[in-house]
Amino acid sequence: MDKYEKKAIEQAANLMCAAARTAPKACGIDNIETKIIGRPQIKRLAEEMKKTAKSENLSFFARDAENISKCDRIVLIGTRIKPIGLKYCGFCGFKDCATTQKKGAVCSYNPLDLGIALGSAVNIASSFHIDNRVMYTIGKTALKIGLFGKNIKIALGIPLSASGKNIFFDRK
Repeated sequence: MDKYEKKAIEQAANLMCAAARTAPKACGIDNIETKIIGRPQIKRLAEEMKKTAKSENLSFFARDAENISKCDRIVLIGTRIKPIGLKYCGFCGFKDCATTQKKGAVCSYNPLDLGIALGSAVNIASSFHIDNRVMYTIGKTALKIGLFGKNIKIALGIPLSASGKNIFFDRK
């Protein structure tokens, strides 16, 4: 990868975080956190993903570890689990947000807002022709190794690449 492609990936990653931040959120409450990681953290992440592949017998963690080993940046997006204060909803399975909080349930709007933030972020990457893919394996492992604080409970990762072939889809 040449210096121009690396710079484009870095710029896209920054814009993706801005897009995730400014994405619409339920009741205007922002529970989203973003991070950009580079080569040293990607290597650590990939190593842990390979360990998970073996310990949990999940070969797709190893496949994804190989994919991210070839990329220069990863955008991580996560959400806190915090009810948004609606008096009438019940999407979480409880009567209202007060009950949800007491029971420790996941407010349905937290993962919905995360999805909207992810969509905004990958739209930016796609607009700049940066190959990307939303990966659960990255987010799960990022949480496991502490790349987010303890208040982030759900996360996903978006690896970025600029090459002649999309390494995240054209794979074995």
